[in-house]
Amino acid sequence: MNNATHSPSTEELPLPRLSDEAVVEIHHFLQYLYDLFEARYGHQITRYYDSMSRDNLFDSEGDSQPGDPPF
Repeated sequence: MNNATHSPSTEELPLPRLSDEAVVEIHHFLQYLYDLFEARYGHQITRYYDSMSRDNLFDSEGDSQPGDPPF
């Protein structure tokens, strides 16, 4: 398998063993960080995905008829 396209599994990442308490604290921190990121950039993320939606990719005024093949 090509390493460039292979995503590493958790066994391949050099992560240390952690106590249950440490895992929970890190988990809470990551959730907090994610919430901060989303609060700051959420509107941009939404705008990006809205611009990529199927409705915006194709011209709805085209000559195609329902049931026509897409190509």
